Amino acid sequence: MAEFIAAIGLVLVIEGLLFAAFPRAAKRLAASALESPETSLRIAGIASAVLGLLLIWFVRG
Repeated sequence: MAEFIAAIGLVLVIEGLLFAAFPRAAKRLAASALESPETSLRIAGIASAVLGLLLIWFVRG
């Protein structure tokens, strides 16, 4: 459970750094997401989740 909480914390740190470093790009990305069809967002979310799982699987062995 501690590793899961640490992983959530790491996601928040990375996301926060991206918003702090590139606020204009983050706003454009959010606006683009609002205009995108739900199907595209769903496919991107699933692809991201699968890629994340594969990355963890390879790193953790």
